[in-house]
Amino acid sequence: MSETAIVAGQDPDGLGDALADEGFSVTRIEDVVSSSTLEAAGIDDAAMVVLTDVGEASGIPVAKELNPEVRVIVYSEQSLPEVATRQTDLAVDPALLDVSVVAEELAGSGQ
Repeated sequence: MSETAIVAGQDPDGLGDALADEGFSVTRIEDVVSSSTLEAAGIDDAAMVVLTDVGEASGIPVAKELNPEVRVIVYSEQSLPEVATRQTDLAVDPALLDVSVVAEELAGSGQ
């Protein structure tokens, strides 16, 4: 697999590393999620954008506008603002599913 996953946020649980273990090419956004940071991270060819900080939820519609086919995954204990829920493909609470399970499922769902 050579799909790209863009990970935005601190990623304290290590979902980005788990995705890399599943064969994803992982690009990280350490800054604010915006059109310029998404473009620099390779949004045009990305399979998914993973937010680990719901404070960056305003980047969800931007990601979808730049790449309507990109899957948006939120992996956070915090609740998403309602405005972002419609464009989010999957929201997972880390207390419910371990990163290895989530990464394995995401790798399997892309095939």
